[in-house]
Amino acid sequence: MVRVMVRKMAVIDTSRLKRLFSDSGLSLSAAQLEAFSTYAGLLVEWNEKINLTAITDPEGIEAKHFLDSCLPLSILGLDASIPQGGSLIDVGTGAGFPGIPMKLIRPDIKLTLLDSLAKRLSFLSEVCSSLGIEAELVHGRAEDLGRLELREKFDVATARAVARLSVLCEYCLPLVKPGGSFLALKGSPAEADTEAEAAARGIGLLGGKISRVERYSLPGGDSRTLIVIDKLSHTPAKYPRPKGKMNKAPL
Repeated sequence: MVRVMVRKMAVIDTSRLKRLFSDSGLSLSAAQLEAFSTYAGLLVEWNEKINLTAITDPEGIEAKHFLDSCLPLSILGLDASIPQGGSLIDVGTGAGFPGIPMKLIRPDIKLTLLDSLAKRLSFLSEVCSSLGIEAELVHGRAEDLGRLELREKFDVATARAVARLSVLCEYCLPLVKPGGSFLALKGSPAEADTEAEAAARGIGLLGGKISRVERYSLPGGDSRTLIVIDKLSHTPAKYPRPKGKMNKAPL
């Protein structure tokens, strides 16, 4: 159950947010709308202290953060996108996107938020506490945790605006169980297609295969691409490599 602490300032228009989600096939309850409003207030408040996002206008938060994070659930099917009660790790989560909005829509998800910056995790801790949602906050780097502690622990990994796909897959696929999937939220189709082509060989080496590519637009017209990568087999022990090697010689 979502529990929300009331904020003094309403940053977003919840009626408009409800319409945005409804137009995309996702319905929001009153409690969910209040949760998103509280989240937006905390985002703007904390952004004055630490750099979380360049997008702080109400319509930008509503469409480019909240809706953008949740559209994969609509595109793939609300119940089909992530197993019921499944585990999801959001890699390089930053301000909590897409993991926290997904959790608000699918509260059954067992959510892990991974980020390398402790200040961001302090923000995420307050968000989770204020919204009354459970999430494990992990301070570290995917290339380190994917070798031992978090290796093949999750049904689904997500990442949004973290790195090019050839590097991103080496961060994320080692964290996913065989039979699970990696949802890569990318930008324009042209760039995403180029990245997917360059990453195809490496994805295979890591035990994965691109199963679906969805191209769509946000209400303001910004292009987006969702790349779904299925984890078919165990990732070989030599992956992930150190970050420097990934960047210098992508798979």
